[in-house]
Amino acid sequence: MTQDEMKQAVAQAAIEYVEVGTIIGVGTGSTANFFIDELAKIKGKIDGTVASSVASAERLKGHGIPVYDLNAVDGISVYIDGADESTRNLHLVKGGGGALTREKIVAAVANKFVCIADESKLVDYLGKFPLPIEVIPMARSYVAREIVKLGGEPVLREGFTTDNGNVILDVHNWEIMEPTKLEQQLNNITGVVTNGLFAMRPADILLLGTPDGVTTLK
Repeated sequence: MTQDEMKQAVAQAAIEYVEVGTIIGVGTGSTANFFIDELAKIKGKIDGTVASSVASAERLKGHGIPVYDLNAVDGISVYIDGADESTRNLHLVKGGGGALTREKIVAAVANKFVCIADESKLVDYLGKFPLPIEVIPMARSYVAREIVKLGGEPVLREGFTTDNGNVILDVHNWEIMEPTKLEQQLNNITGVVTNGLFAMRPADILLLGTPDGVTTLK
């Protein structure tokens, strides 16, 4: 199976976790796009969606799937999204597409978080993929200096602004052995909106696409 075929397989498998008559949280990125296309096939069975990015909202609307503001809904039954990295503990790095803050908000609200990814995203420890950190623009240099003190190498994502109007620092050369601790440390730096570690609220289920089919990790 190609990487896209594995993404397609996990997107199809994720449909089983969609609860009829509820609001579904939908993530951002290439794997999430496969899920959106699958969701379109059963759109009449759900009440609508909350999207983690403008791009996903537009793709959902293009399929005729209702998209609601998070403040307009009482809850989300399940949030389905991809990841840039995952450990077997279901700790994740997300934010390669720049939507990490909204992704983290939707994940926090959802009753269940189902992560969908191909097998290349499963790692022994996090950090090989640069960790995205969303930062208030005026705090960029200060936050970067604080990250250096923690051992990371921050690089500004050039020419990129988040849907929230902020910038992203991608932190290289970190071996993240204590993701929950680091997530808290980064969030405590003044000027950080949030970071791409999903360890305090990890995935509940990881659907992993492999050449032999979909493997489920819980």
